[in-house]
Amino acid sequence: MKTFIKFYTMLTSYTKNERGSQSLEWIGIAAVVVILVGTISSVFAEDESFASAILGKLVDFVSNIGG
Repeated sequence: MKTFIKFYTMLTSYTKNERGSQSLEWIGIAAVVVILVGTISSVFAEDESFASAILGKLVDFVSNIGG
C-alpha cells in the first residue's frame, strides 16, 4: 500500500507541475507557423499560376475593404 501511495504522489506531482508549459505552447505555435510557411512557399515555388491566382484574390480582397 505504501508503494502505491508513493507512486500516486509522484504521479500527481508531475501533473501539477506546470513550469515550462507556456514555453512548450510557444514552441508548438512556432512549429505550426514554420510548417505553414514552408508549405505555402513550396506551393508558390512549384506552380506560378496558383500563386498568381491566390495573389490576385488577396489583392481583390484588400481593395474591396477600403472601397
